[in-house]
Amino acid sequence: MKALLFLISFTCVSQIAVAQNLFSVNYQNQADIKVFVVDYANQADLRVYKVHYSNQVKGNNGLWFFTKYSNQADKTLFFVDYANQADLKIFFVEYQNQAGWMNKSKKHLLY
Repeated sequence: MKALLFLISFTCVSQIAVAQNLFSVNYQNQADIKVFVVDYANQADLRVYKVHYSNQVKGNNGLWFFTKYSNQADKTLFFVDYANQADLKIFFVEYQNQAGWMNKSKKHLLY
């Protein structure tokens, strides 16, 4: 009975977990998401703050931790050269409280 309860709990938690531990790949076909870095915050779908430690990532709110190895990441990213090639447009911010979604319709990309 305890094993069944644990399995159900684990399944529920994994369904609501979000991907914010990321790895940047070298080739487009290796990536889960294609990303373009815009010049201005108002052009972005997501404003991103890079955290220093993976335990600082909480929720799907623009706090990203870049892993050293692809097997540690929840999602892989490829940074494209042009905005029209991207699934997601981001802008890197200086402060953690500036991070967040500007276009919530793209939020599903990081689940």
